[in-house]
Amino acid sequence: MDATKMEVMYRQELMGELKSILLAVDGSDYSKGAVEEAILLAKSCSIKLTMLFVQGLNDGFETGGMTFVETMDRRLDVYFDTVREKAAEENVELEIIIRRTSDAYRGIVDEAIERSSDIIIMGRRGMTGLKRMIMGSVTAKVLAYSPCKVLVVPKETEVQGEHIMLATDGSKFSAAAELEAINMAARCPFVRSFHAVSVASTKEKMPEALRNLERVKEMATKRGVKVETLALVGEPYKAVVNASMESGADLVVMGSHGRTGIEKLLMGSVAERVVALAPCSVLVIKNGGL
Repeated sequence: MDATKMEVMYRQELMGELKSILLAVDGSDYSKGAVEEAILLAKSCSIKLTMLFVQGLNDGFETGGMTFVETMDRRLDVYFDTVREKAAEENVELEIIIRRTSDAYRGIVDEAIERSSDIIIMGRRGMTGLKRMIMGSVTAKVLAYSPCKVLVVPKETEVQGEHIMLATDGSKFSAAAELEAINMAARCPFVRSFHAVSVASTKEKMPEALRNLERVKEMATKRGVKVETLALVGEPYKAVVNASMESGADLVVMGSHGRTGIEKLLMGSVAERVVALAPCSVLVIKNGGL
């Protein structure tokens, strides 16, 4: 089997069968990694790809990895044509949707709900946008309100699917992420390493982190999956980001506290900060949707 066929095959085995993919773009080069990942994922599942561009009301407004412009201009026409060509090269049917709304995140979430999307794929502007991202960005709100899982892909990043890292805090919000990560490792033969990390904020809470990991290990063992566990002490988001670097992860899987935790999320939850700072793509799993 040639490399291209293997690349397409592993994406479906890694992410599972998807029926609806929503790619949210901002018309900039920062969406590059997300565009490429979405096209290959759509190809692997043999489905149409929906690309959404949201027109905001403020010209040039930037926040959390998404840029919105008041009017469609030639640059966006060229951008759309470029994405169409990339999709055509992979024999992927592409539908482009344009929404105009003052709440960009709501445009993305509403589109995902209307289309019963299985996953939203978005780009990321990078580490310098951390403060902007934490204080109520489009990305933060999409993570909070999305009805489905969200994959955030940095500009030059590709999801290799070889080194997966699960971050869990043992809460009900992490349960779906634990299952997702274990299923990935179980069904995808291209996964070379699978790490599970749990972070205790203090040494006194280390037993809880160890229990979280022991539970994950038992679940993985039942699926015939080998997992390396790591219990850490420190500020959760920093520990998770550092662990992703040290383990060489190309995908971090974690849960989100959902819309009930929106106020906490907008002030900088673990998931939001990891999405902003991780060197690799981050897949945020929702606990039973909305």
